[in-house]
Amino acid sequence: MNVPTGLSLEQEFKLQVLREQVQTLSQEQAQEYLLEVLRQNMVKDNLFKHLLKKAS
Repeated sequence: MNVPTGLSLEQEFKLQVLREQVQTLSQEQAQEYLLEVLRQNMVKDNLFKHLLKKAS
């Protein structure tokens, strides 16, 4: 199975916008932002696992 690991052009653009936005964050704001991104990623992982179990 060929799994894409790169980003689309739109994703690259969004990443650049975020890169510019986080430059102005304080360390505390950056840590809170990072934790929220990690939390959302865990929720996404849980959703994928749930959907895979349902599909089996």
